[in-house]
Amino acid sequence: MPRIPYTPSDLSEPKEIVEAIRARRGGNLLNLDRMLLQSPAFAKGWNAFFAEVRTGLALSPKLRELAMCTVAVLNGAEYEFHHHAPELLKAGGTNQQVEALRQPELCTRDELLFDPLERAAIQLTIEMTPNVRVSDATFAAVRSALHNDQHLVELTGVIAAYNMVSRFLVALVIEPE
Repeated sequence: MPRIPYTPSDLSEPKEIVEAIRARRGGNLLNLDRMLLQSPAFAKGWNAFFAEVRTGLALSPKLRELAMCTVAVLNGAEYEFHHHAPELLKAGGTNQQVEALRQPELCTRDELLFDPLERAAIQLTIEMTPNVRVSDATFAAVRSALHNDQHLVELTGVIAAYNMVSRFLVALVIEPE
């Protein structure tokens, strides 16, 4: 059970915010949304920000979802993994990669399942998530593999953003639907 009750699934007010969230979610309110709607202002900002993170970036969707799933595992956010593992598959990931991500440290050395960029991105996620600080070697490896500073900024931002998501989910004990 969540620590704070979800708002009702048939919530219709505040109309502008609820409609915007439903539009982004294909008509539904997820448990995460129902918790966020305890604070309409927070829900509004969150929805706008994550709409851009999910659909407005130039970063590869596969790399984005790989980072999100890694953050989820590292932070024990099963809700996040539950929602993003299927998105990783849609973006070109494999079932073997999804399963391997349950042990992110091993993925950084798995040359069969993950290419050099994916391994570097996983290492970046590992360093950013529990430690915040990133080694010069990891930063250089990601930068070299990406060849694009915009993508590097976006990958770093995705990792930071989904650390926020997982911390919110875990602290409030938000359950997968």
